[in-house]
Amino acid sequence: MTSLLAEDARVEQLWTGAEWTEGPLWVPSRRVVLFSDIPNDRVLAYDAATGETVVDRQPAGFQNGRTLDADGSIVHCSHGGRRVEREVDGALETIADGFDGVRLNSPNDVVVARDGSVWFTDPPYGIDDSGREGHPGDEEYGGCFVFRLDPATGDLRPVVTDMEHPNGLAFSRDETVLYVADTGAPQHVRAYDVTDGGCENGRVLLTVPEGAVDGLRVDAADRLWCSAGDGVHVFSAEGEHLEHVPVPEVVSNLCFGGDALDELYITGTTSLYRVRLAAPAL
Repeated sequence: MTSLLAEDARVEQLWTGAEWTEGPLWVPSRRVVLFSDIPNDRVLAYDAATGETVVDRQPAGFQNGRTLDADGSIVHCSHGGRRVEREVDGALETIADGFDGVRLNSPNDVVVARDGSVWFTDPPYGIDDSGREGHPGDEEYGGCFVFRLDPATGDLRPVVTDMEHPNGLAFSRDETVLYVADTGAPQHVRAYDVTDGGCENGRVLLTVPEGAVDGLRVDAADRLWCSAGDGVHVFSAEGEHLEHVPVPEVVSNLCFGGDALDELYITGTTSLYRVRLAAPAL
């Protein structure tokens, strides 16, 4: 198989100095990659034009995963606030912060579907006793679910309840399948058929050779790009392993970026990395 990376590709370290990086997002309007240093409660911005990385927000509510809404505004997960928020012109508004009369755990990663619905995972990493990625607290609804928020009604309901610690998530390109990584004991990625705003037929799709999949993205060919303990692994939609991109640190997450979307940005423990792709990913 032909490599998915550019012929002269190498993994470049663009910035280092974090304790645990997460949540990379390419923001086209600013030509920056936003990413979090969660334990230090800050959001950083890497400027693709200048190569500089600066603090974009601190304190930041121990932000984790983020994505773009249809209008280009940023939707992110706040461990510290135990909620999902939307950022518009620098101001934050709460999208979801409770279920069944109690607080969420610590929303971790988020995607927005074409119909505007907001889907997010809710493991307990921001409420553990260490306080490293949020504030100690309790699992008030008694589980760790994947939720869907209806934008028209504000109705929030669980769509996946059979995972230990649901973490990264992504849709297939036609949004008929939802992929969710479990960073609990199973350490696998499950696929679910999306039907009528819910999920069914959950099945194990893949595991990585080292560590667990934390964050993942799907490209235009429906390939899954998955973080792992030894870099990034790429799989087909059927779970066939296609490529390994070694990275010298444990990888938490990744995103496609650059003006042509032919770059892969990688958050690896203390650093932000980039590798150039053979073709636009999206």
